[in-house]
Amino acid sequence: MTDMKYSRVEIKMENQSRKGEVPYSDSESEVGTLTEDQVQLPKQYKVLLLNDDYTPMDFVVLVLRRFFDKKEEQAQQIMLDVHKKGAGVAGIFILEIAEMKVMQVNQFARLNQFPLKCTMEEE
Repeated sequence: MTDMKYSRVEIKMENQSRKGEVPYSDSESEVGTLTEDQVQLPKQYKVLLLNDDYTPMDFVVLVLRRFFDKKEEQAQQIMLDVHKKGAGVAGIFILEIAEMKVMQVNQFARLNQFPLKCTMEEE
């Protein structure tokens, strides 16, 4: 389960009543303090596919479509990035999902006897 961190934020506002609004204090000029919980978003991680000399391009496209729900054109473009640049970003996820995707892709590659490597790094 994702750890959500909360922080307290104080918001100072002048009480100005408008037509149809109820003021939050008795005095129109009073400055009030509202406290609001604010959720901090979890860190994001890039899931990368790394190039090797043995994994066929079609298999990389299959992985991108099966595990990352990419359309054919997107999968082809990422596969070309992997081939030409040495690595390609398959997706950006929170930690737990990124770890799961890396594990699934690496297991699938091993089952199909390909050395394709999938890793993750903090964005």
